[in-house]
Amino acid sequence: MIADLYDYDGTICPGDTGSAFWLFCLVRRPYILVFLPFQLIGGLCYLLGVCDFLARRCSIHCYMRALNAEKLAERFAQKRVQKTFAYFQKRDPDRPVVVCSASPDFLLRPICQKLGVTRLVATDVDPKTGVVRGKVCKGKEKVRRLREACADCTFESVYSDSLRHDVHILRLGQTAYRVINGEPREIQI
Repeated sequence: MIADLYDYDGTICPGDTGSAFWLFCLVRRPYILVFLPFQLIGGLCYLLGVCDFLARRCSIHCYMRALNAEKLAERFAQKRVQKTFAYFQKRDPDRPVVVCSASPDFLLRPICQKLGVTRLVATDVDPKTGVVRGKVCKGKEKVRRLREACADCTFESVYSDSLRHDVHILRLGQTAYRVINGEPREIQI
């Protein structure tokens, strides 16, 4: 199958989906602020690469224990789809689309369904606990997962907003595009 490959955050839609979802939930369920200290501890452990157990249990997503994240993700998808960059909406509707992202899979799934995405490869996050299962889908891990989930794919065009984070997936396509403020520009990798 010949497909186009896209990162999600900053490439198809502006900003970070996980942070936008947290704000979406905070407006509707302000009590999730009690999780903020745990989120900060987990984030610090993750950034420093220490205490993997704490980084997983106290991730940015730990507030999901206190709400129905899957139900809220459906409502969130309605709003998020409206922010999709125009270039993505004008893509060839006959070419399959693969999205590969570090954002939580359960959060992107309803968005990708609404956008007509063929396959989604993302970070496996338990929506009931917020625990990250396995590795975060970023850097070389994106390539590994793409090879596993899309072994039958050849990528015509690859789009990302970040050369630093996605140089590995940008090399997978015939043509690479860097998306800046919703405008794709062809680049040489």
